[in-house]
Amino acid sequence: MTVKNKKKIIIVGALGMDFHVFNTVFKNNEEYEVIAFTIAGEQNVGTTEEGERKFPSELAGKLYPNGIPMISEERLEEYVKKHKADEVVFAYSDVSHEVVMHKASRALSSGANFRLISERFTQIKANKPVISVCAVRTGCGKSQVSRAVYRFLKKKGLKVVAIREPMPYGDLIEQNVMRFETYEDLDKYNCTVEEREEYEPYIEQNLIIYSGVDYEKIIREAEKEADVIIFDGGNNEISFYVPDLLFIVVDPLRPGHEQKYHPGEVNARDADVFVINKMNSASDENVKIVENNLQELNPDAIRVYTDSIVNIENGKDIKGKKVIVVEDGPTLTHGEMSIGAGYVAAKNAGAQIIDPRPYLSGSMQKVFNEFPQITEIVPAMGYNDEQIESLENTLNNAECEIIINGSPIDLTKLINHNKPVVKVTYDIESIKSPSIEEILEDFVKKNLP
Repeated sequence: MTVKNKKKIIIVGALGMDFHVFNTVFKNNEEYEVIAFTIAGEQNVGTTEEGERKFPSELAGKLYPNGIPMISEERLEEYVKKHKADEVVFAYSDVSHEVVMHKASRALSSGANFRLISERFTQIKANKPVISVCAVRTGCGKSQVSRAVYRFLKKKGLKVVAIREPMPYGDLIEQNVMRFETYEDLDKYNCTVEEREEYEPYIEQNLIIYSGVDYEKIIREAEKEADVIIFDGGNNEISFYVPDLLFIVVDPLRPGHEQKYHPGEVNARDADVFVINKMNSASDENVKIVENNLQELNPDAIRVYTDSIVNIENGKDIKGKKVIVVEDGPTLTHGEMSIGAGYVAAKNAGAQIIDPRPYLSGSMQKVFNEFPQITEIVPAMGYNDEQIESLENTLNNAECEIIINGSPIDLTKLINHNKPVVKVTYDIESIKSPSIEEILEDFVKKNLP
């Protein structure tokens, strides 16, 4: 049946959840015509400056033989009015409720309805047990929890595969279904710095992780080699799969954020288990605020308390040394943090952390201008060659003795450096019962006989 008056849809996204919403709700759905994706520059610095892209016809399906335009979010009103769009669908993560409603106001004032899609319509049911690890904000320590879950299950003799919420900034056809097991796989798919930050820690621990665009195809591939699947939800994304166990990581260094950000609050309301991380850095007052908010949002969820443990690589002595600190990019940019694990480790070790701002090069200056909370550290930005060069020049220009790498990636594989690079490692440790391991032990007994 052909629908004559299809609803015209614009999906507001950031190269991730937007594609998943399209695939699960709108692809091959003749009631709708998706006329554009928008790309959020504040989420993906550097990706919107290279001209418009297209979601390729090979992935868009039979209803879109010419593909689907991908435009800057700045053009939202223009596109709504020009094409008389009926609905604007919001589909990305780690934004405040206020920001979401500003975007809603832009859509409504331009003549389109504004819509959010429930997980009921986007979550895919797997044929193997799924443990999802998501968060209320980016930078909470979600990937640490994911890797801890992965390690525990492997020690139980189970075949485990992780699936990561996507960041496909390259050729979407080639990146439709990606499997990472070696460093060569990162080069194979031309991964950006942000992608490497998520995949490299798995590779270092001899763990397998999938990512891409089509999460139906990805889960079916992963099922072929797994007894259990971990969904590692990027930013604070909603699980793409129906979870059999849902961990939600919470950050008491940002008290109140668990009920002020989207879709972090959705995750908090869905949680089976809260992991309240960074207890060794948080004040008692802020922990109490978080606990009270979680009690209001989801009183039935189990609470696990963990320390975030940071260490200097190989115990190297950096006391008194002048250092420049590099941190995980997204945690500092749209995650709104001003410091990270590298800064904490350097401070604890007695290093002298220099101000990086006199040495900023190229596009790195723009990053500091756009995210004013960043003052004492350098975000590991690298969405394109220009940003990687700017990062490299900034670090090499710095008048100091050592580069402290608090990013999850191996900087030495990415840049040419004129001073030693010292890696900071970070993990989690449960500080009382129930622990993550105790909860997993119970899950394995019930679901993986």
